Amino acid sequence: MALLFVKMVGALFIFLIPNIFQIYGEIPTTLEGPFNPVTIPLDKSFRGHAIDLPDNDPRVQRNVTGFEPEQISVSLSSTYDSVWISWITGEFQIGENIKPLNPKTVASVVHYGKFRYPMSHNASGQSLVYSQLYPFEGLQNYTSGIIHHVRLTGLKPNTQYYYRCGDPSIPAMSEIYYFKTMPVSNPKSYPSRIAVMGDLGLTYNSTSTVEHLRSNKPDLILLVGDVSYANLYLTNGTGSDCYSCSFSDTPIHETYQPRWDYWGRYMQPVISKVPIMMVQGNHEIEEQAQNRTFASYSSRFAFPSKESGSSSTFYYSFNAGGIHFIVLGGYVAYNKSDDQYKWLEKDLANVNREITPWLVATWHPPWYTTYTAHYREAECMKVAMEDLLYQYGVDIVFNGHQCDGGNREKMAITHADDPGNCPEPSTTPDEFMGGFCAYNFTSGPAAGKFCWDRQPEYSAYRETSFGHGILEVKNETHALWTWHRNQDMYNKVGDQIYIVRQPERCPLKPKVSKNSPVGRDDFCLTTKGPMDMMKLKDRIIQL
Repeated sequence: MALLFVKMVGALFIFLIPNIFQIYGEIPTTLEGPFNPVTIPLDKSFRGHAIDLPDNDPRVQRNVTGFEPEQISVSLSSTYDSVWISWITGEFQIGENIKPLNPKTVASVVHYGKFRYPMSHNASGQSLVYSQLYPFEGLQNYTSGIIHHVRLTGLKPNTQYYYRCGDPSIPAMSEIYYFKTMPVSNPKSYPSRIAVMGDLGLTYNSTSTVEHLRSNKPDLILLVGDVSYANLYLTNGTGSDCYSCSFSDTPIHETYQPRWDYWGRYMQPVISKVPIMMVQGNHEIEEQAQNRTFASYSSRFAFPSKESGSSSTFYYSFNAGGIHFIVLGGYVAYNKSDDQYKWLEKDLANVNREITPWLVATWHPPWYTTYTAHYREAECMKVAMEDLLYQYGVDIVFNGHQCDGGNREKMAITHADDPGNCPEPSTTPDEFMGGFCAYNFTSGPAAGKFCWDRQPEYSAYRETSFGHGILEVKNETHALWTWHRNQDMYNKVGDQIYIVRQPERCPLKPKVSKNSPVGRDDFCLTTKGPMDMMKLKDRIIQL
């Protein structure tokens, strides 16, 4: 089977699953592809409101006292019988003279059970404090409140649980919240709706995205990178939608960490009930003193890293019913000799497709894009890992980086295939990873060129809009993908297609010889019409 790339660039979706045929009413299926490329003209009237919520908005202000919990969230462990509860107690500090709180002074406790009263189970966890420090005079340092992570175990599948978190000895406990566990992992059992969004931020567009998402009542949220956009601010709270344009002379790329607290407070009504799984993006890099990066991202959220055999918050895996999710890191070493690649190969080899037929991968920077912004900057990651994903039959890939949940940077608009928009290859390396693997296409209509001169055949449908997607896996072979645009009414669909797996046509090759790596011609893929990429790359359909 081939990969299906769903790249959240507005409503731009990249699919790598041809060879499918089945009709569900008027909703098209990937069986009908490849599709003739279509570009929906930009509706400029919906580009406004990419303005951050201000500090005094009630939705981002602290509304607890003392060490009462706030910014409460739920995330999944690797299997249905366990989840993580996270929260923050105490106030953050920002300024020149800060004194971190002592995590040991406040306990990390969760009371939980199937009933509100009594809650028959207790669990304890760990806590930490992180700081964002700058080695330059005049910049304000930051230290967080106490961040708590508690893992609940022994849970039943597809079951609603009630919980309270905090420190009962102070006492400082939260109100009662609830969450629902994932279904048991088998080929007949799936979450009803999985929401996918990226590049969210905390603008008025972001709030529209979240409200649309809530109306769809998802069972799980996947946020594919770029969360708070705190790095578009100086430490004094001055912000811009283009940091390098407005603050070109800063000695280090500053961030205003309270934006993370604002984001956590705003999102609490949703993610205290619906599990959210995080993917790191470039806006989470946040370099500080001693070249430390990703401090906020790695501290504020719980990840099933240890449970899935990973030593990093950047890559991990988990099951949601009959779906096995793999989260990869686009901003951590990924070559064959690196830990991430070795972990990925081991994780893929351990997936039992009889239990979890669907295999979904996600990371932030897309390998395939038609937008000028970030064009082919993740080429080195693609070169390193793409063959491995095909070898193990990954079905769907979700990417972000240019997608629009509502971030302050506004939407990507210009396409690299439009006249005069093709970037110079030398301008496309991934600055953080320091990689450059770009090349000109070697065959097809774009042979000898760095960009196509028309919408590529791997881009069957592209549209720029704010919104989110909903994935509904129906059974072992069919899943419904729906794009919901913020500009539409809640019950209206922006784009929709059935994704259909055909595992019988592409038997998997679960083992790779170290001395004889799998080549691209080893994969069972077929397609229609000429394509303009080598081997694997010529099986791309973009919707």
